[in-house]
Amino acid sequence: MAEKLTDRTALEPLLAAGWDMVAGRDAIAKRYVFANFIEAFGWMTRAALVAEKMNHHPEWSNVYKTVDVVLTTHDAGGLSDLDLALAQKMDALAG
Repeated sequence: MAEKLTDRTALEPLLAAGWDMVAGRDAIAKRYVFANFIEAFGWMTRAALVAEKMNHHPEWSNVYKTVDVVLTTHDAGGLSDLDLALAQKMDALAG
């Protein structure tokens, strides 16, 4: 089981890359906007494969070319290293 993140300085690069803290939750969020639905859905498919391999799954929604993502580790009661790693991988997949 992942442990809750205690070193908040590890969040700084993600916050600089467009991730935001979620009000009222120990979670981070980001909105990805793609050129069209196919690009958004393709990215979600690639991100889903990464998340499945990590056994760490995002809260997300998709409307046309926009994907909203929230990351938190429910078992840990907040952010963990898994969230940081998945956020970095999602950003890399988005290019």
